[in-house]
Amino acid sequence: MSSDEDELGIKYAPSRINNRQMSTLVGLAKGVIADGVVDQQEAEMLLNWLANNRFTKNIMVDKLVDRIEVMLSDGLLDGEEQEELLQLLSDFAGEPGAVGELLKSASLPLDDPQPTVVVPKRAFLFTGTCAYGSRRECQAFIQERGGVNINSVTRALDYLVIGTYVTKSWIHESHGRKIEKAMELRAAHGKPAIISEETLGLV
Repeated sequence: MSSDEDELGIKYAPSRINNRQMSTLVGLAKGVIADGVVDQQEAEMLLNWLANNRFTKNIMVDKLVDRIEVMLSDGLLDGEEQEELLQLLSDFAGEPGAVGELLKSASLPLDDPQPTVVVPKRAFLFTGTCAYGSRRECQAFIQERGGVNINSVTRALDYLVIGTYVTKSWIHESHGRKIEKAMELRAAHGKPAIISEETLGLV
């Protein structure tokens, strides 16, 4: 092998390794979420794999590691954490579209322009995975500023906050129905506003 080939090997081998390990991680995530539940043993297995395969700087991988470490720091993965981790892994791995339907991308339906957000006495709902932290932490942010958290998209909702890690293929993800319903209400009644974490001031 020539020196040029050696250099190419050195240059591209890490990239091939990264791609292989990322594919493995996506496969692991898909396997964990296949039954719709993430238990503590699965979370510990995934964290152990990540600890031994920190192969690249990737914001989603870093987020995954950070959140699982926090969730398991007390030695117990509670129900809310299981739900959050299921969503986080679903966002990471992607979810299939309906059978027979072609996958298609759609831009995030954020208000344009983004509004000035008033928090006190306004109702908020978070959807998708947020860079700020867990759903509980995001809700605490609202409560501390005099806002109200509600659990579903209704006419009482003032702001639907879309997490940073919601992808442009949101229509095929588990939180897609919330976004679609918010769009329908916004078109009919002028609200809720659909905003980003950045607009709310979380990132």
